[in-house]
This record gives sequence, C-alpha cells and structure tokens, in this order.
Amino acid sequence: MFALAQPASGGDPPLSEIQARPSDYVPARKAGRAWVLCAVIPHIKDAYWLAVNYGMAEEARRLGVEVRFAEAGGYARQDVQREQILACSKDPGVHALLVGAVSRDILTPQLRHATAHLPVIGIVNAIDDAGVVATVGVDWDEMGRAAGAFLVNRTRRDEPEIPIAWFPGPRSVSEGVDRKFRQAIEGSRVVVRATSWGDTGKAVQRNLLQQTLDQYPDVRYVVGNALMAEAAISVLRERGLHGRVGIVSTYLTPAIQRGILRGSVLAASTDFPVLQGRMSIGLAVNLLEKRPTPLHIAPVIRTVTADNIKTIDVADSLPPVLFAPQFVVRPDASR
Repeated sequence: MFALAQPASGGDPPLSEIQARPSDYVPARKAGRAWVLCAVIPHIKDAYWLAVNYGMAEEARRLGVEVRFAEAGGYARQDVQREQILACSKDPGVHALLVGAVSRDILTPQLRHATAHLPVIGIVNAIDDAGVVATVGVDWDEMGRAAGAFLVNRTRRDEPEIPIAWFPGPRSVSEGVDRKFRQAIEGSRVVVRATSWGDTGKAVQRNLLQQTLDQYPDVRYVVGNALMAEAAISVLRERGLHGRVGIVSTYLTPAIQRGILRGSVLAASTDFPVLQGRMSIGLAVNLLEKRPTPLHIAPVIRTVTADNIKTIDVADSLPPVLFAPQFVVRPDASR
C-alpha cells in the first residue's frame, strides 16, 4: 500500500473532509528524480481536456518527470478506462496514477486492489474517495450553479417566464451539475423547457441542439456544455436566431472566448483547466517526493463575461492555438 507522507503540521483529515484551499497552492519544486506518471483521461477531443493536457505536459517538462497519457475516447467508455487503469497499475515503471474519471465509481474494488501500491490522484472530474489519496479539481457541480446564477441575475421577478434549453453533458458525470443548476434557478422566472443529455462530441451536441430547437422554438436561452454552446453560435445564425436566443456555457474554450469577445456568447464559467493540469503534476511530484502538501487543491471558479474577460488570465484556462495533444512527455535533459 502506498504510504502518504504527512504534512509537518501533524497530518491531514480524511480526503472527504478536505476543502479546496486555492490560496495554499504553491507550484512544486523540480523533482529529485525522473518519476514516471500515468494519466488516464476521458478524451482529448475538445478544448477543455486539451487545456488540461497542455497544463500537465508543460508542468511535467518544468519539473523533469515523464507522463504517459491514455484517453478512453469518451464518457461512455468506462470499460476502456478501467483497462487503461489496470495497464498502468501493472507497469513496473509507473510511480503514480492520475485519473480523470469517466464516472465517479470508476475505481472498482478490483482496481483499488490493483492500484494499492501506487499513489492514485483524482484529477478534474469527481471520483469516489476509496482508493484515492488526493484530488485536484473544483466541485464541478458549481459550474452549473454559476450558469444558473448568471441567468437569474439577468431576469426580473415581474417578467414572464423565460424558457430555456439545458444541455448538461454526459449523464455519468453531469448529474450534480444539473442539480446545482436547477437549485440556482429555483423560484426565478427561468424555466427549463427541455433537458438534453449527451457526450461532449461536436456532432452529438449539434444534433441535440438542432432537435431541441425544432421541438421548442420558444426558448430564449440555450445553456450548457461548451460543445453545445460552440455549435449554437453557427446554428442560431443559420436559423436567424442570433440576438434572439442567448448562449451561456458552463465552461470556457477558445471558441467560447471568441464568442464572448464578439458578443455571440453571453457568459461562461471557467475552472482554469490549464492550471488544474499543472496542479495535478505538481501534487503527484510532491507526494512522490514525500513533501508536505495539501491533499486537495483547486482554482476558484469565475464567470467570464464581456465585462470582465480582459481581467482574467486566460492562459490558465486555454491552451495555445497551435498546441497538439501530447501522449508521452519525457524530461528535457537541457532544463
């Protein structure tokens, strides 16, 4: 069983009791040896996970460690991700496992047994505590609350109901987002006319959006995952609905950033995925080097609008324009 080094203060409470402490985050020092990390993630088919991939790759190079990435290919492919976790655990050259889970319960009892000799770190997506020694990531459910709060703040209690279409994303990881969004709009004039669940693939989300607009032509806003929001920019223009139907995204991508700057998108939440990628590698190195470190770290969620976008460091949220996915990152001997 992997033994976690305890902080000098005398120890940490159980993982389930630890709250995000973003002010505690200090970038890790360069690693004392070339550790090998295995990172399994849902996919790299949208800008969000590309941003995480970029942050992890850059921090691995800075710290002098190796990272091997494996993507499941989507949130529906739990069996693939479990096989990838098992493969990492069997590799004698791997020192730590980072899991961007496609479902909260991805670590079965058998996988927890197989990975007991490694530090397992949950990154970005929610994951059950059992078998995990530390996590990096915001409470993703709060991204839904932020989107709901933005809509409510745009409405008056004396105006007619405001019908919206809601696209939470994959059900396996988005039920909490849905719950917090509905809590945020409860008692307001915002009414969910339609809810469409689905994988965050471009074709999937575009089809869901088209079907919803056909069935519910009265919606005033389309709200949800960034792939839907990206598709909505062109779909609404094609239908002559630009300016009549507003777009709100639950997270930020380069296309959503451009949409906000151009007035096509009203708002997007950001949990700074590039920074989370950096945090993930730094936390893994600190654990392996047995340095005192918080067991849960996360940025603070911000709602990005045209009014504040120039005050937010988008380099912590978005990868460079020409960045391509990295699947193996090795230490640079020249650094």
